[in-house]
Amino acid sequence: MTTAIAHGRPTVVRLGLRENAEQFALLVVVNAFVGAMVGMERSVLPSIAEQEFHLAARTAVLSFIVVFGLSKALTNYVAGRVADRGGRKHVLVAGWLIAVPVPFMLMWGPTWNWILAANVLLGISQGFTWSMTVIMKIDLVGANRRGLATGLNEFAGYVAVGGAALATGWIAARTALRPDPFYPGIVFVALGLGLSFALVRETSSHVVLESTLPLTASSSNRPAGSDVFWRTTWTDRNLSTISQVGLVNNLNDGMAWGLFPLFFAAANMGLERIGTLAAIYPATWGLTQLATGALSDRIGRKWLIASGMWTQAVGIGGVILSSRFIGFAAGLALLGIGTAMVYPTLLAAIGDVALPSWRASAVGVYRLWRDLGYAIGALLAGVAADAIGLVGAMWLVAAITLMSGLVAAIRLDETSQCSTA
Repeated sequence: MTTAIAHGRPTVVRLGLRENAEQFALLVVVNAFVGAMVGMERSVLPSIAEQEFHLAARTAVLSFIVVFGLSKALTNYVAGRVADRGGRKHVLVAGWLIAVPVPFMLMWGPTWNWILAANVLLGISQGFTWSMTVIMKIDLVGANRRGLATGLNEFAGYVAVGGAALATGWIAARTALRPDPFYPGIVFVALGLGLSFALVRETSSHVVLESTLPLTASSSNRPAGSDVFWRTTWTDRNLSTISQVGLVNNLNDGMAWGLFPLFFAAANMGLERIGTLAAIYPATWGLTQLATGALSDRIGRKWLIASGMWTQAVGIGGVILSSRFIGFAAGLALLGIGTAMVYPTLLAAIGDVALPSWRASAVGVYRLWRDLGYAIGALLAGVAADAIGLVGAMWLVAAITLMSGLVAAIRLDETSQCSTA
């Protein structure tokens, strides 16, 4: 326990979910708005590319995911380093400020380049805001509830992704592809920015407190940024395996984001049904994380990660082999369950390995590689779809996902203290 200054007066700083319930709940709500910002694109933007801007090549259609993934990935890395050096809250607020023009550019952008520019800004905003909400939750809860903390964070974000995808598909089916589906984005930005600026409190004092605890106090020196980068990328067996799995997880998500709506349209699904299908995957992912994040605190991280990747591969295969709505929905639900097994568990495993003094930087490097998966997946899926068709591209991604789980099973150690206690 220690003290810090908040709103001009000293407050007691404690670690734990119950002890920080108010701030934790507030960050859950903020991350729901973060997720909703990206969710509003998932069901309609591929159709906008084809119908309004007449893009025929799959690589061109998926270019918005490439620029989004690249900008988000690079911002994740910067956000982690800045947060370790200067605190979390101002990074969160900056991310929301960058998001302000995005809904307007998506509504009124006269060329595809405007849509790409909006996705650059959206990626930067997501890199700042989503990184900070998860890091701040990990700061608040301490060592024993990391899986639950990350599960709740990702639950809020991806349920909101699904809800926004469903809403925009419903609106587009009843009005037009633009501008109406993006009006809710103005509300998301206003509420996210207002809550972050007015009510969210800095969590750096919680990091200081955790660094004084017996398990971390003897090793609390912050390593150089380049050292953290190479540890998380290559030299640390566990951190590098976690980064690899994260990259492949988002590689298949980039494929799903870009190709699934086109695949469903080719199967004569209308915009409303495509919106519903686009919502099933992230909604299942988000809801299931309520259980899987906490489960990883009890049974460990390794086998949830490996089996989650295998489950994702089976889910992609199920979508490919289906031809009707119910089959598509079942495959997407399975893909969502597999992703839920992996997503919060990877973040919790980073928290297990990285010490508090450089945890945000390690999370930033991991999220750099993870979100590069969006760009790599969209490029790979687009090039493969142009060369061997939609189905061939989707099978390729399923095979890569299966192999990623095998690498995790062979190379990853168990990182959770709870599983070995």
